[in-house]
Amino acid sequence: MTTPPRTRPTPAGIGVASIRFALAALTVAAVVATFLDAAERGPVNPFNFFGFFTIQSNILITVVWVWAAVRILQGRRASAGRTIVRATVTTFIVIVGVVYVLLLAPLGAEGGVPVGWANTVMHYVTPIAGFVDWMLASDRVRLALRRLGWVLIYPTVWVSVVLVRGATDGWVPYPFLNPDTGYASVFFYVGMIVVAFVAFGSLIFALSRVPTAVRVLRE
Repeated sequence: MTTPPRTRPTPAGIGVASIRFALAALTVAAVVATFLDAAERGPVNPFNFFGFFTIQSNILITVVWVWAAVRILQGRRASAGRTIVRATVTTFIVIVGVVYVLLLAPLGAEGGVPVGWANTVMHYVTPIAGFVDWMLASDRVRLALRRLGWVLIYPTVWVSVVLVRGATDGWVPYPFLNPDTGYASVFFYVGMIVVAFVAFGSLIFALSRVPTAVRVLRE
């Protein structure tokens, strides 16, 4: 397989790259602020702090934004592999926003991040920005739904670890996965998680076929 030839970014592409760098910096600041706030209140168990899917997804979208921005500035054309990575992580961050609004926000402080502005960044800004970025920027290729399985690998591992930890040391990241509520309830929500990833992953993959509004690379 040959590597697509390099080209140059368009002015709009430079703007997209700059926005991605800014979003990445804001997200890193939100994660760091959340960690420092937790550290002020006592010792932080990194396995617990970084065990939240919200934290993991925000870190992943940060890495993807920086990576994708650099590829634009290098004049690198999109490939199927890079597009799958973008689509997968975009699915994760969109689900973070949807789950927060539907299940966690109604719980108040218990369902979110104690640092108000960081909570807004990680549960509203990054999900919306991730979706808009996917819709508008042209550095992606069309994806076939037969590749949707890639979206399920990471969350399957994450859910498995959470279930094992919940059954052993009792730690769970979100109240609806707490085994104290009964495993019937837990597995109901696990089933809903699977449905959500398939549904939103299918949507993101399907949207890869929609023409983009912002061309980031010259022909």
